[in-house]
Amino acid sequence: MRICNRGLKFALVLYYPCSGAGLHVGHPLGYTATDILARFKRMQGFNVLHPMGWDAFGLPAEQYAIEFKSIGFSYDWDREISTTEHDYYKWTRWIFLQLLKRGLAYQAEVPVNWCPALGTVLANEEVIDGVSERGGHPVIRKPMRQWMLKITAYADRLLEDLDDLDWPESIKEMQRNWIGRSEGAEMDFVVINGNSQEEEKRITVYTTRPDTIFGATYLVLAPEHPLLSSLLSQAQSKHVEEYRELSFKKSDLERTELQKEKSGVFTGCYAKNPVNGQATPIWVADYVLGSYGTGAIIAVPAHDTRDFEFAMKYSIPITWVVRPDDGSCGNFERPYSGEGSMINSSCSESGLDINGAASRVIQWLEKSVKGKKKVNYKLRDWLFARQRYWGEPISVIFLDDTGEGIPVPETELPLTLPELDDFTPTGTGEPPLSKAVITKDPLSGKPARREANTIPQWAGSCWYYLRFMDPKNSSALVDTAKEQYWGPVDVYVGGAERAVLHLLYARFWHKVLYDIGVVSTKEPFKSVINQGIILGEVQYTACKDDEGNLISADSVDELAECKQERIPEEKVMKSGDLFVLKDNPNIRLIARAHKMSKSRGNVVNPDDVVLEYGADSLRLYEMFMGPLSGIEGIHRFLARSWRLVVGSASSTGSYPDGTVAVDEEPSIEQLRSLHRCIEKVVLLVIGYGWHVTEEIEGTRFNTGISAMMEFINAAYKTSLGKWAVWCTGLCYAAGGPGKGGATLVHFTVIFLPYINARGYFRWDKLPRSIIEAFVLLLSPYAPHMAEELWSRLGHSNSLAYEPFPKADAAYLKESTAILPVQINGKTRCTIQVEETCTEEEAVRLASLDTKLSMFLDGKFIRKRIYVQGNILSIVIDVPKKAKVAQQ
Repeated sequence: MRICNRGLKFALVLYYPCSGAGLHVGHPLGYTATDILARFKRMQGFNVLHPMGWDAFGLPAEQYAIEFKSIGFSYDWDREISTTEHDYYKWTRWIFLQLLKRGLAYQAEVPVNWCPALGTVLANEEVIDGVSERGGHPVIRKPMRQWMLKITAYADRLLEDLDDLDWPESIKEMQRNWIGRSEGAEMDFVVINGNSQEEEKRITVYTTRPDTIFGATYLVLAPEHPLLSSLLSQAQSKHVEEYRELSFKKSDLERTELQKEKSGVFTGCYAKNPVNGQATPIWVADYVLGSYGTGAIIAVPAHDTRDFEFAMKYSIPITWVVRPDDGSCGNFERPYSGEGSMINSSCSESGLDINGAASRVIQWLEKSVKGKKKVNYKLRDWLFARQRYWGEPISVIFLDDTGEGIPVPETELPLTLPELDDFTPTGTGEPPLSKAVITKDPLSGKPARREANTIPQWAGSCWYYLRFMDPKNSSALVDTAKEQYWGPVDVYVGGAERAVLHLLYARFWHKVLYDIGVVSTKEPFKSVINQGIILGEVQYTACKDDEGNLISADSVDELAECKQERIPEEKVMKSGDLFVLKDNPNIRLIARAHKMSKSRGNVVNPDDVVLEYGADSLRLYEMFMGPLSGIEGIHRFLARSWRLVVGSASSTGSYPDGTVAVDEEPSIEQLRSLHRCIEKVVLLVIGYGWHVTEEIEGTRFNTGISAMMEFINAAYKTSLGKWAVWCTGLCYAAGGPGKGGATLVHFTVIFLPYINARGYFRWDKLPRSIIEAFVLLLSPYAPHMAEELWSRLGHSNSLAYEPFPKADAAYLKESTAILPVQINGKTRCTIQVEETCTEEEAVRLASLDTKLSMFLDGKFIRKRIYVQGNILSIVIDVPKKAKVAQQ
């Protein structure tokens, strides 16, 4: 990377590539966008940080590196890092030790997805419908001792600081929902036995609507609630245990899915409502999670949809305690969850009356020591351990005699993986590293054992953006001066699928590093941009009835529930806006371009695209973000740009050396076309109003490409037919009617080099200043072709650091006039000309007009009268017969 003297900096970082996946043309999308932006910023004089790294090593990462270089991504490869290298994960381990020192890393017994057949713990996304994604083996929820990171300690800061970030509002809202801050109350329900006597056991519940406590007609415990086993009646014990086993096979997402049918089992036990003393039945249901709140809730079916559905299913009583503003009450068809006046909410025995005053309930709970005000979060602490060999060892040892956990001294980092002959899963839940845990405390020399769990593989990607700023530093995570110069990252680019967890964890770690003085900013990323996805080719699907007969898609109510069959493209035809079977147009098909995936068989390898169309075509196509069929149009645009600058190919297919650029002053028309492309293209006829510079800054690259296409169109805009009319007129003007045929041949020979294959003329002259500026505009998008053109234009140095063109406001103003054109004294039409248009230019433009060509074609111009900006009058010779007819 070349460092400019000026202090402008631009740090541009993107998510690590998913190295384990197969390559397809959708993967380079975000990388192409950031490369365009990086090249643009360099040409604006910024010092640009644009690095690349990997969170895994081996063949996949090497394939990415080779492909990225072939596509022309301008990464600073001197800053390349891998999170799995010792000199990198030394500092990941160091961050963990800082978390441990501050009480932000701890161990806890938590339920995990345990697969007995595979002998390992699986992530939630590795479990589908209760079985392992790999092999389809049964998975159960099993409590295991795990390392946790206390991200909940930063919940408020993570939430509040979102307001100051220049991020998409949708991403910020996703993080707000994931953090899920809510205010409510915790209260204790005392368990009562069959004789209605209080026991020692208490169930603490959390609710965001403590004002509805009088409407609580049952309690719900999560299947993993620690008190559940002690609450079961003899009659219900077997049913509850069977239900728990089924629940433990489901992921949290499956259990809380809003559309799923609610299920549960009565425990046979009751608890006393603290505000009215009523015996409240205790149920167990999997839609309550042990990881949220206290793992127990009060159910108020009259005023909560989920509770209402559950109560209706199991015939549980419903008590209304909120009267809607319209006064209605007791509508058992649906619950009411809005605000209103409190009813049925008083108890003489407890002395609590919250009718009309909902805030009193928390005051009463705290005064009677039966509850308290509570702020809760959906955000859970980060499970920070994996039972795998392949990972970063956790830098903690445990003394044999006391079991005390002791951090490994920082001088001992990095802690590398021990060599094992057998690193397969143990089958017991113990990690593979448990086979090699014997060690000694480096300080006391006492016998000890290593922590056998490893750090999650993506922990290293939570801070790599900092390491890019100082990748070779062996004595610190990042140099203070370099972090203060480059930080925070100006633009961070990646897919929305990692918008919550990855970004949230990175923000958490950054705030911890801020608190201990490692970084100087509260947030890691100024701006976050989510790129779209590249769709594969359109796929056509037909619906079938239960008997296997094809039916029209518009006759099916639920497409997801019907049988479907893939239809080859050659059997499909378009009918209006729809697609139907050729053999039976009454059968409407489902047409959809899906996200590329191996399972759909629609993956397109970028290497194949580069081989057929070139890397620059792929880059521009990525920015149009449409089905792959659009790449031919992009390829044609680049070919037209090449021919405009270099000239047409010879009969052998070769191109001349150099370019057709000339060292002459450009015309007003050329200057306007160029500067509109740079700054603002205002072509009212076809409705464009975009410009390259703004579109690059705003990452709307497709409209920037459109602006350059319009520039090329302007250069090719004159049709051969119109030029023929003009040439004919010039022929007669030069030699008269009798010599027109021979002279037309001469003009055709003169102008033939400017005719392209489609019968259009280029600008007759291509001034160097115009062409060089256009090549610079094109270079961030198509760097390979732009560098070649730049070299052909006579430059020995790369254009990568050339100043990006700037628009001249003088050429952005509209300064045209409507000029009437008369033929033999009669106005035949009007043409649009520049206010400074010369007489020769006015005649040329008039000859190109289709309305005037019928009067000028083959005629000899005897006289011209031109008043600039007012009128053009042309006198032509008219044959005698024509004069009579005209009269």
